[in-house]
Amino acid sequence: MEDASPATFRPTCRQALGRGLYLGSLVALGVVLITMVLAPPGPLWVAALAGPVVPGALIGLLVGRMTGTQISARGIRTVSIFHGGVAPWNEVVDLRAERRGGRTVVSVYLDSGASVQLQAPYSGGLFAADPGFEGKMITLSHLSRSHRFGGLPG
Repeated sequence: MEDASPATFRPTCRQALGRGLYLGSLVALGVVLITMVLAPPGPLWVAALAGPVVPGALIGLLVGRMTGTQISARGIRTVSIFHGGVAPWNEVVDLRAERRGGRTVVSVYLDSGASVQLQAPYSGGLFAADPGFEGKMITLSHLSRSHRFGGLPG
C-alpha cells in the first residue's frame, strides 16, 4: 500500500538564503580578483563585489527550496537539481545524525555498507541553523522505524 503523500524535508528559507549568499560571495570574490588585474580601484570594484551576491542569494533561495528528502512507503528519496536517489527500506540499516564539518546532518546507512547523506534536514551555525532539527530528526527516525518494521502505528 502506497502513502497518500510522502513526508518531505527541505532546507529552511534561511538555510537556502545562506547557501546562495555564500555561493554568490565566492563568485563576487572571483570577479573582484579579475577586476583588480584589469582595472584600478573604484566604482567598478564595488559593482563587481555586490553584483553576484544578490543574484546568488535569489538563486540559492530557489534552488535550495527545490532540494530535500522525501520519505514514503518505497523508501528514502533525496531530491536535488543535480542528482537524486532512492534507498528502498529493505536496504536501509540505520539512520543517524552525525557531525560533518560544521554541520549536523542525517546519514542513512545501507546494507551494502555505503552511507548516503540526506539533503535535508541539517543544522549548523549562522544561516545553516535549523531550530526544528531535533524534531525533524525524531520524525525521520520514527518514520524510518515504522516503514522498516511494518507500517505506521495507529
